[in-house]
Amino acid sequence: MSTTRTALVTGANQGMGRQVATELVADGVAVFVGSRDLARGEAAAAEIGEGATALQLDVTDAASIAAAVGRIRREAGRLDLLVNNAAVSTTRAATGGLAELRALSTASIAPLDDLRAVWEVNVFGVLAVYQAVLPLLRESSDARIVNVTSALGSLTTAADPASPLRSAFEPVYSASKAALNAVTLSMMIELEPTDIKVNLVSPGFANTALVNFEGTESVEDASREVVRVARLGPDGPTGTFTLWPGVDIPW
Repeated sequence: MSTTRTALVTGANQGMGRQVATELVADGVAVFVGSRDLARGEAAAAEIGEGATALQLDVTDAASIAAAVGRIRREAGRLDLLVNNAAVSTTRAATGGLAELRALSTASIAPLDDLRAVWEVNVFGVLAVYQAVLPLLRESSDARIVNVTSALGSLTTAADPASPLRSAFEPVYSASKAALNAVTLSMMIELEPTDIKVNLVSPGFANTALVNFEGTESVEDASREVVRVARLGPDGPTGTFTLWPGVDIPW
């Protein structure tokens, strides 16, 4: 079994996932670069450099998840860090950008097919990967799960009439992140008796494809909290929900 710390980052062929993988590899971590499209994952891993390994992983496909977990077991024997980063905001094209997309995603008119597809990745995909890799995390003496969410998923924030995020809350992406937060809380409760740490992180508003490249922060800046929490050692906290720089977010 390898003595090098081993991580899996889902959705790591682009955007914040790739940035997180890059910074972890620079720390000396062996990172499996999860990518639904293997060719794109291989290209990303090649650019990240030694220590990055492309891994075909579609979080909505049980066979793909099982094959990925089998490879990690064969090559590393355990998993020390899981960063559930893979996410989608919609399956539709919006020529008017985020404003148009949000207008078309209100509870009264949001297409149920779009909602199901987004939740399949953002909620069920995270839980499916968690269930599959948990035995590998149990093999580690310093295991941590970092689930990447969004401040839009904070129900306390959305319920506040004074919050600037309130108007952006809708049942497709925002509610999927609220559901992810609930699923993460269930993981935290389940793993309380163990040494496996679980953290929930809201990154910055990154200028990536997820938000139609309308983000206000660079990928590097937006990823800082994910990277900070991923770097926490065995004495680092568990059960947190934070944004940069370690600021607590209300559930």
